[in-house]
Amino acid sequence: MNAETPFRLAAHTLDQLMPMHLIVDETARVLHAGPTITKVLSSDLVGRVVFSLFELRRPRFVNSMQDVRALGDAKVYLRLKDGFGTPMVGTVAVLPEANHVLINLSFGYAIVDAVARYDLAGSDFAPTDLTVEMLYLVEAKTAAMEATSQLAHRLHGEKAEAQEVAMTDGLTGVCNRRALDDTLDRQISRGLSFSLMHIDLDFFKAVNDTYGHAAGDAVLRKVATILSEETRDTDSVARVGGDEFVILFGGLTDADRLQSIARRIISKLEQPIPYKTDLCRISASIGIVRSSLYDTIDADQLAEDADRALYMSKKRGRACYTMFTPDHPSDCDAEEVKQGTMKQGLGTDKAAIDTTLPEP
Repeated sequence: MNAETPFRLAAHTLDQLMPMHLIVDETARVLHAGPTITKVLSSDLVGRVVFSLFELRRPRFVNSMQDVRALGDAKVYLRLKDGFGTPMVGTVAVLPEANHVLINLSFGYAIVDAVARYDLAGSDFAPTDLTVEMLYLVEAKTAAMEATSQLAHRLHGEKAEAQEVAMTDGLTGVCNRRALDDTLDRQISRGLSFSLMHIDLDFFKAVNDTYGHAAGDAVLRKVATILSEETRDTDSVARVGGDEFVILFGGLTDADRLQSIARRIISKLEQPIPYKTDLCRISASIGIVRSSLYDTIDADQLAEDADRALYMSKKRGRACYTMFTPDHPSDCDAEEVKQGTMKQGLGTDKAAIDTTLPEP
């Protein structure tokens, strides 16, 4: 038998050799699923659309089964749409006889978290899989590193670690308010231009009330991911409250670009966020302030003006953004906003306000 000769394997054999595999047809529906990936997703996967189970991280151009088949024998990076967003690695192989695709999955570096999260055991992996041995090595390495870390802490203290923890939001992994304040102070002290975008989630309370706080936490993590993806590495994304985020755009004050980013963020956040078997729906109200519009830049004033612009977005019906201008009176009302003193974007670049708001 040469390398080009096709041969068949029974489903139970595939289940034993590759317990985390999927066989997908040309319509992207699952024909067969290995026992471990079925256990992980806690449901019968046959007939499900594979793109509803996973979020493809790389390569990003894959949007259909035709794109998947074009990959050939390639590696893909995915994230489970299960509320945890567990990262996975997969290899793709085209089965030429029926034009089906075999995807063999692995947790990769997330294996330790996945074993605990999905209550997996050694029997859930292939007999030749080194996962169990790797877990033992990880545990041993963790113990050794913990002992070394304790010694290092006694010798050098825990200052660096404490500073990092103090600057990070524990739930989402983005910056916290303290880190944002430090970054903002540096921008001002160095005389650099920047913009602030204050984002408040619409209908987030309904998610917590309907699906529970675990669903709310999953939504906040997804929001943080979206905001990070829609910004540059040089920008700072911070969670500053329960469902409030602030983005600091270093060196960016162009109104058109900021409006485009705001529209894109609102559009992304309005896409349903899967949590277990439910879909959580939110939107966002945004207030934007630019440092270039001030003669003297004061951090507290900018934050207050961004809050004021955000309030105007809420007042106008949510799911929109407001560009603040410093010459606007503090006691502005809805009529003044309609006149365009503070420019609100609703999917348009017109200076005058479009009074038709998107549905929440």
